[in-house]
This record gives sequence, C-alpha cells and structure tokens, in this order.
Amino acid sequence: MIGTGYVGLVSGACFADFGNQVICVDKDAAKIDRLAQGECPIFEPFLDALIARNTQAGRLSFATESGPAIASAAAVFIAVGTPSRRGDGFADLSFVYDAAREIAAELDGFTVIATKSTVPVGTGDEVDSIVRQLRPNAEFAVVSNPEFLREGAAIEDFKRPDRVVVGTDDERARHVMAELYRPLYINETPMLFTNRRTAELIKYAANAFLATKITFINEMAELCEKVGANVQEVARGMGLDGRIGSKFLHAGPGYGGSCFPKDTSALVAIGQRYGAPVRIVETVIGVNSARKSAMAQKIIAACGGSVRGKRLAILGLAFKPNTDDMREAPSLSILPVLASEGADVHAYDPAATSEAHHLLPEVTTEADPYACIEGADAMVILTEWDQFRALDLERVRAILRKPVVVDLRNIYKPADMMARGFTYVSIGRAS
Repeated sequence: MIGTGYVGLVSGACFADFGNQVICVDKDAAKIDRLAQGECPIFEPFLDALIARNTQAGRLSFATESGPAIASAAAVFIAVGTPSRRGDGFADLSFVYDAAREIAAELDGFTVIATKSTVPVGTGDEVDSIVRQLRPNAEFAVVSNPEFLREGAAIEDFKRPDRVVVGTDDERARHVMAELYRPLYINETPMLFTNRRTAELIKYAANAFLATKITFINEMAELCEKVGANVQEVARGMGLDGRIGSKFLHAGPGYGGSCFPKDTSALVAIGQRYGAPVRIVETVIGVNSARKSAMAQKIIAACGGSVRGKRLAILGLAFKPNTDDMREAPSLSILPVLASEGADVHAYDPAATSEAHHLLPEVTTEADPYACIEGADAMVILTEWDQFRALDLERVRAILRKPVVVDLRNIYKPADMMARGFTYVSIGRAS
C-alpha cells in the first residue's frame, strides 16, 4: 500500500484483517515510526485497534522503503494524495506518477497495480504508459479500484460496502482482485467489473451526485424558511420515494471534507477538458460556497444584527462528526467572519481541537462543551456530534448569558427549545 493517509491506512489495515500480508509504505519516517509503535496518526473510530491487532498478528507492517514491498507483492495499491491543483481545480497527479515510477523500478513477476486514489479519467492510461516506458518487458496490469469510504465509518464501509468497483480488461488482474475481496462474498457484496476509464469516472459521478443532493436540500431549506414549511418533513416526504432515497437529504451549513469539494472541482475540470461541461456540478459548487457564507450572516442576525463584543460558543469544528478532519469544513468559512465582525469566538470539538489551533488561530478552544458555553451570548451547533444531542439543556440555559441557540444541524426540536426559554434558530424550520 503506497501511502498511509486516510485511504491507504484504512484499506491496508482492513486487507490485513482479511488475512492478507500487507506492507504500508510512506516517505514520512515520523509517521511510519508512530505506526510501528502502535500509534494511529489519524482519528477514525476503531482504526487504532484494527492496526494493533493485525500488527501483533504479523499481517500488517510499515516501511519507508518501497522496494522490497513491491518486489514481493501480488498487488500494489497507489493510495497517495490527489489535491486540487491551483488555478484550474484539476487533480494534482504528481504523487500518483511518482508512485508509478517507484513501482516500475521494483516489479518482479506479474503484479497488479491498483489505483485507490481518486484520479481523473485517463490517469490509469498514463500510469500504464509510465511503467511500460520504464519496464517494457515487465508483466503487470494497471487497475482502477476507487474507494468509497466515509470518514467516521470507514472500517464498516470497507468491510460491508455497497459495492466494489474494479476497472480492468485483464483476466489475470480480475482474478487477483476477486481473491483480495473474496471475504466480502459472504455479505453478497456486488462486485462491478468495468473498463478502467469507467471505474475512474464512477467515483467522481457518485460524489458529485451526493454533493448535489446536499446542496438541493439546502436550497429547499432556504425556501422553507421563506414560505413557512419544515425542511425535515419535506426531506422525509421526498426520501420515502424509492427513486430518491432519504440519505444525504439533511439540511445544514453546506458540505465540506476531503472529498466532495475536491472531487466536484475535479469533475468540472474534466468536463471542461473534454468539451462536455457539467453545468449542474458547476452550480452546486457555487451554491455550496454561498451557503457557507450565508451561515455567518444567519448567526449574526440571530444575535440581533451584530456580534461585536459578544462571546459566541461554537460546538463542533470538524466537517462532520467522528473525525478530526477540518478540510473545507464550514467552520473555516464561518468563524473567521464572526471574528472579523468583532465576536469573541470560543469553540469545542471532541477531536478537531489540535487542527483548529493551526487553521483558526482567532478562535479560543475549550476543553469541554460547558466551558465553551458558559457566559456566551449565543450557542451555535456547527457539527452534529452525538454528545451535542444530549446536552443538559437546563444547565445550558443557566450558564448562557443570553438564551440564544443557533442550531445549524437541526438536532433539537423548535417547540422543545422554545418551551425551555431559548431563542432558537435552526435550518429550514420556523424560528
């Protein structure tokens, strides 16, 4: 497994748990040392235990040198970063191509080279070309094997996926990949074999569609507020239609994270490159960006039109619960605006505090939610961590300087909150 980021580490640990011998390779020596000592460098539920169990069993190991690992492997997975390229939003593939060159130098016998990184259509062709130029007589097959892991539920997603997608026309590669995923057969997991370019596009199309569902329900939430409707009931009425489904119809402050912003931008760039623009996705990106900006104004309005000199308690900084990932999180768009408007911003997050110190230096982080809330002029729920759903509301009401709650995730009921004496503002519901 070349790369021990989120995808590489989860995939490597899960493959090892299936009984395979897995070597995870990364150039970051400090990270490899931490992993070898049993320390998990990312926050993902149950991943530390999975790594420890398979390391102790001798199925999972870590290295900084890729040579011996590649030479002995039946399959080598490329799981390196593909960040958005500055200027055009296209995926930066430099790490993928560097990995291809490393792999080419060490191939020994027939080897499947499987790309798990999210890459634009045609990347597999380029990887194939790089390896073939460097090792024209080598036996290998380049395969696309996109990941569909949700942060906070990645192990469950890997072991009980909706589907496994493999892009290859090589029969030997099909056999190797089928064997790797054979433990999933007991769950009757659909295994979809396509050509390589189709597999590459499936990942982008899936993420763009989910981002579109989120953005659509956020626009409906805005309309609900204007006409006096309830967006949660609208979403339920829509989701009961089997053609639509209920997932990703939860109104909020806009999507973020490591995948949706990057992948929607990359898909737009791919469409432009091939002369087939994806106008819906272009619009989704613009609407989502405006949504995040509008949330800061919603908070300011709930505080009487000004936050200058007011203390605000922000609950949640990560882009979603059960992760410490703050990439493109709504908090990064909202909190700097509040601070620039003169607010004294205090925040609490169960996992993302360390990240916040670097990304939001204008924010004071607190050790627990009640320390964050005490003396605040308003409490803002920004990430729907489970512990925020069970706050002692009597205590919250007592320690808030003003009983204002802005719930950007709709985790409480308006009638209940108003009955408790709160001025309660939520998303797509009557305030």
